[in-house]
Amino acid sequence: MMALPKPLNDLFRPPPTPGMLAVFAQLDTTLDAIKKLRAAGHTDFTVYSPIPRHEIEDALGQPVSPVRMFTLVGGIAGCSIGAWITLWMSADWPIVTGGKPVGSIPPYVVIMFEMTILFGALSTILGILLNTLFAARRAGTILYDPRFTNDRFGIFVPAGSDKAAKVESLLRDAGAEEVRRG
Repeated sequence: MMALPKPLNDLFRPPPTPGMLAVFAQLDTTLDAIKKLRAAGHTDFTVYSPIPRHEIEDALGQPVSPVRMFTLVGGIAGCSIGAWITLWMSADWPIVTGGKPVGSIPPYVVIMFEMTILFGALSTILGILLNTLFAARRAGTILYDPRFTNDRFGIFVPAGSDKAAKVESLLRDAGAEEVRRG
């Protein structure tokens, strides 16, 4: 008898990453668990939160995104190009009015501002796309619990079978309500 082919999305889905998923009821216990994990040498773990909390970002100590540099460079380039285009057009097609200089800056500020916004936005999108394409990707899927969108915090720690017991005891000591292996 011939076996049926797997669905297409199952062919490209990476295998699940082994690890431990902990559920926390309070922000303080979640922060305590993050600090204990970092002190134990764990750096690659995922934290789930029902709402954005700056305390979690501070505890994780992640580096600032490089996308802001794309925005800055794009904005400066846009302003420069806007100034160059307006001054070049004024020199090519001069309209002398009332003895004012041909290359007067105040009338061109609007064009320079608009080019700054345009180039800044486009370079931000480019920066996001490049960082997404070249970012380090996880080897597989990670565990998730729907309670993390309602009222619970969660931490998923990738750990093989040799480290699972140690990670589980660390998460339970930090105050996890539930810890399960994935």
